[in-house]
Amino acid sequence: MPGPTHHQVLIVGGGTAGITVAAILKRRAPGIDIAIIEPAAEHYYQPAFTLVGAGVYPLARTRRPEQGLIPVGVRWIRDAAQTFEPDKDTVRLKNGEALTYDYLVVCAGVKLDWGKIAGLSETLGKNGVCSNYSPAHVAYTWECLQNLKAGSRTVFTQPPLPFKCPGAPQKIAYLTADHLQRLGILKDCSLDYYVHAPVIFGVPFFARELVKIAARYGINLHYQHNLVAVDGAAKTATFEKVDEQNKGARVAVPFDMLHVSPPQSPPEEIKTSPLVNAAGWVEVNQNSMQHVRYPNIFSLGDVASSPNSKTAAAVRKQAPVVAGNLLHLMGKTQVEGGYDGYASCPLTTAVGKTILAEFIYGGKVTPTLPLNPAKEHWVGWWIKVTGLPIMYWNYMLKGRVWFPKHNTAFQGDVTPTAK
Repeated sequence: MPGPTHHQVLIVGGGTAGITVAAILKRRAPGIDIAIIEPAAEHYYQPAFTLVGAGVYPLARTRRPEQGLIPVGVRWIRDAAQTFEPDKDTVRLKNGEALTYDYLVVCAGVKLDWGKIAGLSETLGKNGVCSNYSPAHVAYTWECLQNLKAGSRTVFTQPPLPFKCPGAPQKIAYLTADHLQRLGILKDCSLDYYVHAPVIFGVPFFARELVKIAARYGINLHYQHNLVAVDGAAKTATFEKVDEQNKGARVAVPFDMLHVSPPQSPPEEIKTSPLVNAAGWVEVNQNSMQHVRYPNIFSLGDVASSPNSKTAAAVRKQAPVVAGNLLHLMGKTQVEGGYDGYASCPLTTAVGKTILAEFIYGGKVTPTLPLNPAKEHWVGWWIKVTGLPIMYWNYMLKGRVWFPKHNTAFQGDVTPTAK
């Protein structure tokens, strides 16, 4: 039988953000009527995909059934949102059903735009072309690494911003270099990293150190290059230069292994909705995560317009703010800010070594642990491989919001040392 067509809180997206917000609300106000719209039957812990691609984490450990993660008492609508009618407090599903709501939370994630790169879809998963961004292809990254030998040419790409986990494209470059070093053939191979941006990382404090790590491995950095085409059979990648002096010029690069981080954009149903800004992202206040035009709508995670790095750590800080503000609205009290742009990017620089990059709006460095944030730490590796997955599955998705606070008083504008 069909379920109810009206819900107090309707959540579009049952990924990290949607599950976490629903779980927090159910903990704080068990009687709230909540429904989640999510078509996928499986849920992935995507931050571990880098580790899967490097052969140090099994893909099976990143995957759990969606059904088991939906909080008790929350209705799961296994369909996808098709259109949004915020003036009527209505969302229409792909099956044609119309659902109404008192409050709407939009956390539909991002779309991987493989098709924006000519020839990529046809060769992805073969011919040495891999990507850690897809659960369907991440295991092939490790297969490609295992096939490398002396003389191999490896190429890594970073697309235009915004895209989820801005550190991921270079993490696999470092882990590949570490793999080759352990085999004793690093000096006999070439590693090239092509970045759309003019810098290796958007936070200067960490960028300065990452340039040194790339140099340590002999990784050649190519700034302001955008991947536009892949010929898998010919093992050739074509890049277009985006700097003003050489804009539009193309360069063909041969490879034995090509790791692609695809361009990303809002899902089509979001991009064409009344909820978005000119760039297609759901338009919210960057601190309260409340929609700027529809006060009973909130958005968080990758699809929101807030100018933070798109990471699971950002969702961890945004979700309590959204849940709290929903309860404020229900109780006729004032909506609050509270989200400061926090994001975390554990930059895996080798097996057993990680730089814990934590920062807020403006690129201000805000470490959680009393450690030099510019230095590679073994404890960061443990956090990445063991600690964060435990936190994700057992605390975050269960609606538990007590986590250590990041240090906003840290003087992150000083030049880090390499010590």
